[in-house]
Amino acid sequence: MPEILVPITLFVCIVLAIKIVVEARFRSKALQTGGAEELLRSMARDEDIRRRHGALRWGIVMVLLAIGFAIIEGAGWRDVNAGTIAVLLAAVGIGNLVYYVISRKLD
Repeated sequence: MPEILVPITLFVCIVLAIKIVVEARFRSKALQTGGAEELLRSMARDEDIRRRHGALRWGIVMVLLAIGFAIIEGAGWRDVNAGTIAVLLAAVGIGNLVYYVISRKLD
């Protein structure tokens, strides 16, 4: 199994490194050009909101996924079948819908 996981992990790490470098370069160029101060503040504020929303989304999804696993454990299901997958997919779907409703109220 490591022969599969190592290349995938390496690819993900490379993509994230490129993303971080590109974002840093963009911010650097924006600061060097002396862009409008309001634009820079807006970018920082939007990034902060995006991070908080991301944390909220993943928190909600993970809690509901944990509830889905608890339902599977409580029902005594031991095999992976359509029912167990349906419970997990429903938990993730409900988590995303709950996030959507909460984020709309926050905006």
